[in-house]
Amino acid sequence: MRMEAFIASRIFSLSPDKVSTLVMRITLVSVSLAVAVMIVSMAVVIGFKQQIRDKVLGFVAPLQITPLDRNESLQQTPFVLDDQLLQQIQTLDGVVHMQAVAEKAGIIKTDEQIQGIVLKGVDSNYNWNYFKAALKQGVIPDMYSLAASNDILLSANLANKLNLAVGDDLRVWFVDDKERPRGRKFTVSGIYETGLVEFDERFVLADLRHIIRLNGWEDNQTGILEVLLDAKTDPKDVYDQIYFSLPVHLTATTATAAYPHIFDWLNLQDMNVVIIILLMTLVSGITIISMLLMMVIERTAMIGLLKTMGAGADQIRRLFLVYSARLLIYGLIAGNLLGLGFIYFQAKTGFLSLPAESYYIDKVPVELVWWHVLMINLGAAFVWFFMLLIPSLVIDRIKPAKAIRFS
Repeated sequence: MRMEAFIASRIFSLSPDKVSTLVMRITLVSVSLAVAVMIVSMAVVIGFKQQIRDKVLGFVAPLQITPLDRNESLQQTPFVLDDQLLQQIQTLDGVVHMQAVAEKAGIIKTDEQIQGIVLKGVDSNYNWNYFKAALKQGVIPDMYSLAASNDILLSANLANKLNLAVGDDLRVWFVDDKERPRGRKFTVSGIYETGLVEFDERFVLADLRHIIRLNGWEDNQTGILEVLLDAKTDPKDVYDQIYFSLPVHLTATTATAAYPHIFDWLNLQDMNVVIIILLMTLVSGITIISMLLMMVIERTAMIGLLKTMGAGADQIRRLFLVYSARLLIYGLIAGNLLGLGFIYFQAKTGFLSLPAESYYIDKVPVELVWWHVLMINLGAAFVWFFMLLIPSLVIDRIKPAKAIRFS
């Protein structure tokens, strides 16, 4: 054992008689809480961003192909689903599915309520996995019949506003391509809830063939072609390939570009994590500096004695750093156990809730990325140990004769 470690193991203790003992304990608690808060903050933000991103992409698809002259209204311009185009997109890496959809503005009228909605038309090729997971009541509409299905899927938000339940009939009014009012009678087959209030308050899913007939389109025409990707594929990579290969009358759009306010809001959460980590590191670092200064002040006589016995300032400095580093390790271990324990408990129980109308989800999400935890520990340890070097320089200024005389 080196001299520094041997002496540190003999002279330092957490005796209640010493003033530095309270400071050491506060430092342990400070380091532990700081590490726990940083780990939990990172896990919450990553989980939050991932859940919201999955919700949005599940509703609108990562990529959408639309006519180039599509206006900002919901009166869409149709385009033909060309087999060559579909085959070309299907061969791209990361593409797992394509589905034709169309949207049309309408008004739901019941005996007591009137509500504006957007009817999203889908066909038998539509991927229902997202809505099956979000289904609260009833069943998914059947789109496999030869005739257009009258079943619709609407959100719990709309169902509560309009006092509708599974099996109820309702009438939706539209304006056709000749600006004439047209009504369609539908039956509620299922009620879903995604937590995305912006979407739940607007969209109702129905058979695509109703929109085709209302708009006077051909059977092989649609308003939007949604392209679904696997989880590992970056939509930007596929977007570049699709965009430059499309005919001149078509264009591609990412979900990020279609709903920038949601994704920009998510990106702002990263800044919150950075601020939290900086504050936790700074506050704990100040506590660590105070601890070491207190230890040096209490051991001034010992420092003077060691210097008279031939110990160099570097050796004495390492003596204090060895013990302080040991306290940091204990604090890191306790902070990791506390933070990881909280993450595990929240993931299993979801005891912390959120207002869904503000955050799109009803429970605080957590997602653990191990290399993030490792980087937090290594970064915090490095910064705190660097801060320890600042008060340790005081040891160089202690004169042995004065230290022993006034001990």
